[in-house]
Amino acid sequence: MTGVTLQGAIKKYGETQVIHGVDLQIEDGEFCVFVGPSGCGKSTLLRMIAGLEETTGGTINIGSRDVTHMDPAKRGVAMVFQTYALYPHMTVAENMGFGLRMNGVPKAEIEEKVQKASSILKLDQYLKRKPKALSGGQRQRVAIGRAIVRGPEVFLFDEPLSNLDAELRVDMRVEIARLHQEIGATMIYVTHDQVEAMTMADKIVVLRDGRIEQVGAPLDLYRDPDNRFVAGFIGSPSMNFLECDVVDGTLTNPAFSAPIPSPIALPQSQTKVTLGIRPEHLQLDHSADQLTIELTEALGGVSYCYLGGIGDTRLIVEERGDDRSPEGAKVGLTIPAERIYLFDPDTGARIR
Repeated sequence: MTGVTLQGAIKKYGETQVIHGVDLQIEDGEFCVFVGPSGCGKSTLLRMIAGLEETTGGTINIGSRDVTHMDPAKRGVAMVFQTYALYPHMTVAENMGFGLRMNGVPKAEIEEKVQKASSILKLDQYLKRKPKALSGGQRQRVAIGRAIVRGPEVFLFDEPLSNLDAELRVDMRVEIARLHQEIGATMIYVTHDQVEAMTMADKIVVLRDGRIEQVGAPLDLYRDPDNRFVAGFIGSPSMNFLECDVVDGTLTNPAFSAPIPSPIALPQSQTKVTLGIRPEHLQLDHSADQLTIELTEALGGVSYCYLGGIGDTRLIVEERGDDRSPEGAKVGLTIPAERIYLFDPDTGARIR
C-alpha cells in the first residue's frame, strides 16, 4: 500500500509561512488533484512531497515510510513538470531511459522498460525521433514516459498541461486519466484549472492561502461546498452570489420580484445572508423587467446570459435549446428554493 499522508505540514521561507499545518490522507491508487488560485501553495505542497522543498514542520509519509527529510531520489516518487525538460540531442528512447542509465541499470532492462512505457503511451513509432520532431502533446507523453520507466510508488504532476493548446489539453487529460486506470498508481496532480480537477480526480483538495478549504470527490464539492470560496471556485461558469436581507424567514433582493422562501430555518439574529445559485438553476422571467441582458454567449447546445441592473452585481444564467434571449431584453428571474445555497456574509461559511 502506497498512499501519502501529511500531518501538520508546514512550510516557511524565513519568517513568512506559506503552508499552514496541512493534514491530508491520499489513499493508495487514488488520483488526487490539488487545485486553487495562483499563490495558494499547491505547487509548494507538491514539491514538499517530492522533497524539492524542505518541510519546516510536521511529517510526510509515503506508505509506511517517514520521508519528511529523506533525499528526493529515495522517496519512490517521479515528477512531471510543466516544462518538458527533454534533452534535445537525445532520441525519445534515450530521454525516457536516461535516468535508469545514470543509475547503472543494465541496458536490456532499460530497453524493456522503455518499450513497455512507450506501448502504454502510444509512442512506439516515435522512439527514434528527437524532441524537435515532436508535437507538444507528444513531448509531454515522453516526459510522462520518463517517469513511468522509473517504476515509482507515487506520480507527481505539476501543471503538466499548461503549455498545451486547448485541444491538446483535452486529449492529454484523457491520456493521463487512462494511464491512471491502466497502471493504478497513486497520482497527485496540481492545476489551477478546476475543469481539469473535476474531470480527472478521484479526490480534490481545494487550497487557499496555504490552507485546505475542503477535500472531497468532485461532485461532492460541486453539490455540497463548505464555504463561499469553494462554491465559487468549483464550477464553470462560477456560482452567482447575491447579498440578501432576511425578512420573516424570506430572502429579499432587487433581482427578484418577490421574496424567496429560505430553504432552511435561519436564526433570528441572521438579518443578512449571501445567496448562492448556479447558472443552470436560474430561469429567466420574460414577464418582469428588473434586469437587462447585457451579453449572450452562444456556445452551441448551451448559452450564457450575463445580466446587469443591480449595481455592480452581474448574474449568469444558463439557457439550453434553440431559442436564445436577445441582448438588451428586460427580464426577471425565478429561482427554485431547493437550489439555493446560503453563506454567512462575514465569514463566508456555509449556513446549513
